[in-house]
Amino acid sequence: MEQAVYHYLREQPKLLEFMRREPRWYRYLLRDGAKRLPELEKEAKVFYGQTFSGRLNRVNDQMQMASMLINVANILKD
Repeated sequence: MEQAVYHYLREQPKLLEFMRREPRWYRYLLRDGAKRLPELEKEAKVFYGQTFSGRLNRVNDQMQMASMLINVANILKD
């Protein structure tokens, strides 16, 4: 693995964790380190839910949970 890629990964613990879960990325980075790094970051963001759609889904889930708790509180109050 290229030294620059290795040092970059050491500074990004989430990327290292993603690589441990998806070992195919070790092979990809050994072959085409600097070229494949943006692709690795993109897939890691999808995996960790850091994309816009992932964040939107998380907010939607939280809103549904809050709504459900309010409904339960209203039922118990009556």
